[in-house]
Amino acid sequence: MFFKRQKPMVGLDIGSSSIKVVQCESRAGEVHLQDYGTAELLPEAIVDGEIMDRQLVVETIQNLWESKGISAKSVSTAVSGRAVIVKKIQMERMAPEDAREAIQWEAEQHVPYDINDVSLDFQILEGNSDPKQMDVLLVAAKREHLVAHADLIRQAGLDPLIIDVDAFAVQNIMSMNYDLSPEDVLAMVNIGAEVTNINVVQNGMPLYTQDVSLGGASFVEALQKTFNISHAEALAAVKGEEQPNFDMQQVVETVAEDLAVAIERSGLYLKSAGETEEIDRVLITGGGTRVPGVVEFLNNRIEPSVEVADPLRRIHFDPVLFGDKRPEEISPSLTVGLGLALRKVDDR
Repeated sequence: MFFKRQKPMVGLDIGSSSIKVVQCESRAGEVHLQDYGTAELLPEAIVDGEIMDRQLVVETIQNLWESKGISAKSVSTAVSGRAVIVKKIQMERMAPEDAREAIQWEAEQHVPYDINDVSLDFQILEGNSDPKQMDVLLVAAKREHLVAHADLIRQAGLDPLIIDVDAFAVQNIMSMNYDLSPEDVLAMVNIGAEVTNINVVQNGMPLYTQDVSLGGASFVEALQKTFNISHAEALAAVKGEEQPNFDMQQVVETVAEDLAVAIERSGLYLKSAGETEEIDRVLITGGGTRVPGVVEFLNNRIEPSVEVADPLRRIHFDPVLFGDKRPEEISPSLTVGLGLALRKVDDR
């Protein structure tokens, strides 16, 4: 399921505030962005990862396909949030063919759900120098959540060939765009609408992965509550589309503090576990990077300072695709979709 390597045609990112579709292709060893599409969702269409208005979401996906003229039906998509658990564990070293049954039992000790109610996958990680121990990356998701996600996509007339994890899709695109030193410990932070994915990686291997229930919607809700304004007004302020007639800095910093604490805790956890002494680099992306003042606050608040990632850094594209908007305004929200679309490109 999660690590399966196939050849999906399109990256489909179903977020709580919008749906993104991304098409890439490989030409002479270079990756080209063919097209992308984004469709906004009503605020209550998807709440806490649960689809509240199924028909609306299905129709939004279908309309995207029609408006962009996409003929491909095979997609790579992803899930995140409370229904997904990613954890690195240590266990007795054994041959890969003997590992599945042992890992299934071991997972029961680490997954806080009935093991019969989850879909489980794993990857044995290289690099453990102990001849008696091996590191295993466990990925578990509530089966009902995966089934509902896949059924939704099928209802839209598409075929979900791969269901990945948002954090891994982000890692996929970042690894393609940036030269990452094997020694460096890198935190990849993707600020979505309702969930922020934190994935701390070293030498291509996830050390710590967590989804935090905080995102762009948190800033919107805080502004609504503080200034007694409508959702539309708060959203426009958060997106930087309009100059608000109120000072939002303190509200933004209050919410961003929770994000800073979550990033710091990931480093503290790894230090206490003896994995690493510190995080060397922080790359942030996602639509939440557009919130005015967030990047500046994080830069002043945490060490090391954060860097806004460019998911199109090594991807060729025609600027016409972005119309009258600058690519850097749009690309952060396409990060997961790009990472999913690359699954096809990498497998050619």
